[in-house]
This record gives sequence, C-alpha cells and structure tokens, in this order.
Amino acid sequence: MFPAPLPRLRSLLFAPAIREDLIPKTTRSGADGIVIDCEDATPTGQKAAGRYNAVELAPTIMGQGSAIFVRVNPPGTPWFNDDISFGLHTELGGVVVPMVETTQGLDQCSNALAEAGFGHLGILAGLETARGVADARELLGHRQVVGAYFGAEDYIADLGGVRTATNNEVLFARSSVALSGRLARKPVIDQIVSNFRDSDRMTRESVQARAMGFAGKLCIHPGQVELANAGFTPSEEEIERAERLLAAFDIGVASGVAAIDFEGQMVDEPLAEQARQILAAAGIDPRNDG
Repeated sequence: MFPAPLPRLRSLLFAPAIREDLIPKTTRSGADGIVIDCEDATPTGQKAAGRYNAVELAPTIMGQGSAIFVRVNPPGTPWFNDDISFGLHTELGGVVVPMVETTQGLDQCSNALAEAGFGHLGILAGLETARGVADARELLGHRQVVGAYFGAEDYIADLGGVRTATNNEVLFARSSVALSGRLARKPVIDQIVSNFRDSDRMTRESVQARAMGFAGKLCIHPGQVELANAGFTPSEEEIERAERLLAAFDIGVASGVAAIDFEGQMVDEPLAEQARQILAAAGIDPRNDG
C-alpha cells in the first residue's frame, strides 16, 4: 500500500498539542494544513497529555478546509512509540516526523506505522540537520515519504552557524532541499519566520521560496497564514500574462516555429512550461480553452 500524496500545502500551521483551547480555533486561519505538534511545542513532562489531545481533537477539526497532521517525536526518543500507537488518527493527512537523517530511521517509522494500523499515512519528513539536508535526495525517495520541510533553525544550530536576516547562511541548504524535492517529485515546505510579527519578512520569504521551487511555508502563528497563501498563489497579472503567452506560443507552434517574440521576450518551450505551471498553481487547466 502506497501512502496518499500530500494535498496543496501553501501554508502549514503548527499548534502545540497541549493547547486544547487553541487547536479548535486553528481552522479559522485558512491554512491549507494544520499540524498538532507533540514534539517541540510540547514540554517533556506533558507528552502524554499532548498525545491524548492530538488523537482526541484531530477528528474535531477535520473536514473544515484544512488537512490535519500530527507531528510525533523522533524515532529513538522515549515518546516515539507511544506517539505512533496512541497519538494518531486514521484520517490524518499524514504524520510529520522531525529530525529525519537516515533511511533506517524512516524504515523504523514505516514499520511502526504499519504495526499500529497506520501504514496508509504518509510521512512529511523534517530535514533540519546537516546530515538530513546532505542526504535529502535519498530520504525523499523513501516509499513512505510524501514530502518534506526544511527546518532552518535546527539546521543552523546543528551546523554551528549563526542565523541572520539575510538567509545567506541557509541558501545552499534551502536550494538543496528544493532540488531534492523536484528530483523525487514530492513537495517540500520552506522554513519558518520566527518573528511572527514581521509581516514583511514573511511575505518576502514566501515569494522567494515559491521562486525557488518550494510548495509552501511553515507557519507558527495564524497571522502568517494569509501571507503564505498569498505568496504561493499566482497573482491575476501573472495568470493573465501566462494565458496570453500560451495562446501566442500555441499559434507559433502551429505555424511551425519553436520560439516566438512575445511582448519583447523570446519565448520557447521552457518559458511556455513555466506559464503552464503558473496556471496549474492557480487551479487552471492550460489545456482548457474555456
């Protein structure tokens, strides 16, 4: 049995599993995906309570427009087995597994899911260590993995570097994860913006991440969701230009040429394909003249 592919995840909002007051409100954010977080956002002494909330509350927020996920603790931690056995629901959109570094660890996750009756759930793998990023292509190729996210904060901590507003220190890592996602044909989600009040940075990074090939953005506050959704949704101007470009290109191809002059730009098949991808991201079938 192969796990179901991920739905569109322009925004993936995390909520602490111990906040039973907050979790029911998350669907108001408009996030494409919501993660009930039993890992970082749940203190060591409250893991059991977080796990209980995850399995009890996940069904109450399903079917309201957001895919629901649970982030478990990593394999090898004292909480992993119980998270898998008692913290999941059969109708989740998937399981988020942090700190993924080896295919052996993914095999352990896959086996644990199967034994607990959740073998149909795909893994959204957290690539947030130096080793995880370095081996991203292999990890994304695992049969249970349906996508991944890049965790910049943990990655820099593991690397021994310094986090800056320029993002220069994570440019190579972000690009590597995006490239690995493309080669595996699986979506990858970009890093958080830790200052959730910095709307300008969230907007800027969302637009940049889309340009790099990411499918969406991690969100740690509901106020970031709308910015992420906007950043990963083509504008009306982009859509209209893509439609004009493809119409002109199709005429050119029909007349026997492989490249055309479109509004002062040379357009050939690669640029036409970019236009098709813009329309696809907007939910428009480029083959449909209507």
